Amino acid sequence: MKTLQLTLISLLAITLISCKKETKTTDSAKDSLSAKKDSVVVPEIYKEYYGIYSGDFAGKEMITPEIGEEYEGEVYKKITLKINRITKDSVYGQSIVNGNQRPFQGIFNENSKSFILDEPGNDKTDGRFEVKLAGDSLTGKWTVFNTSAVKSPVKTLKLIKKEFVYNPNFMLDENSDLVDWSNPKEFVEKYTDEETGKTESYTTSKNRVASDAIFRLNASKQKLTEKELKNLRKLDLEIIKNSVFARHGYSFKKDTYRNFFEQTDWYIPVSNNVDNDLSQTEKENVALLNRFIKYAEDKYDSFGR
Repeated sequence: MKTLQLTLISLLAITLISCKKETKTTDSAKDSLSAKKDSVVVPEIYKEYYGIYSGDFAGKEMITPEIGEEYEGEVYKKITLKINRITKDSVYGQSIVNGNQRPFQGIFNENSKSFILDEPGNDKTDGRFEVKLAGDSLTGKWTVFNTSAVKSPVKTLKLIKKEFVYNPNFMLDENSDLVDWSNPKEFVEKYTDEETGKTESYTTSKNRVASDAIFRLNASKQKLTEKELKNLRKLDLEIIKNSVFARHGYSFKKDTYRNFFEQTDWYIPVSNNVDNDLSQTEKENVALLNRFIKYAEDKYDSFGR
């Protein structure tokens, strides 16, 4: 009887061990199948359409001139669309405008060669791009999801495919407009009538203006010195500093800097953060320029537009 009990216990133990082994084997097989399933790579297509498309982003807004009544006119900005990946079912990339970089996902219609690309929708300025491909150009429109969030809920796009290249030699064109039109400042001045001798005060609007120093100093190539910077205007220092970021494709939030660099044919905004791309020389020069910007003064003048 005792021998029979021992035999039954042994058989039960063997059965349990076998079940555990079978369970482990089954689980392992399932894991293997899951891993294979997860490792399936969705094939990419139309890689020739990948890249950077940059150009005009235009919409109708109310414009208030210095003289005269408010009117509706076209306001142009620069936008970049980056197509990073296309599969049978999806398109992935980013839009970059006004220092705001947003991911998008959408679809590509092979027959019409057109894209429908949606930004996430969790930002008030997110919207949908509906653009058509023709050669190296993308044209179409963008419509904001939240129509009350922006001045111009529908904008048109005219973009050209471009290759972004960092070049430390890039400079502003010497024919560039050196006036900061975005930040006029009011001054009170006095006028004396020669005939009556009467002096009157009046308010005039003036704008910051840069000097030709911005064409001479390159903070990406040369180690700047305090002697070179000490007598420069604040706007000069700001442009010299931000030329570093413009060469790396930084998308500026401030109109002042966008207006300067969009006058060139080399500026392509591709990112809202390029800090890690700066060379050691650039980092040192930016730090030095920041010190001088803090205490520098501006030169203001009157201009008509």
